[in-house]
Amino acid sequence: MRNCEVCQNEYRNTFEVIMRGRSHIFDSFECAIHALAPRCRHCGCRVVGHGVEADGIAFCCAHCARQEGYQSMKDQLSISFLE
Repeated sequence: MRNCEVCQNEYRNTFEVIMRGRSHIFDSFECAIHALAPRCRHCGCRVVGHGVEADGIAFCCAHCARQEGYQSMKDQLSISFLE
């Protein structure tokens, strides 16, 4: 059994994630996200889905990117849920 690098839980079903050539061991996706997902520069939340990137900076959405001065940023969603 191996230990999760985030919570130190000893668990028989840990899994390995290799990121940028470095191995990481986790017991849950929650711990993997906590350790590896980038944080939005504006609001600080973890970027888990389809965030946006400007000048190599991660944002959770276009709104946050615009708040940091990247006015041309748009979210990728092309349909309106209000129709």
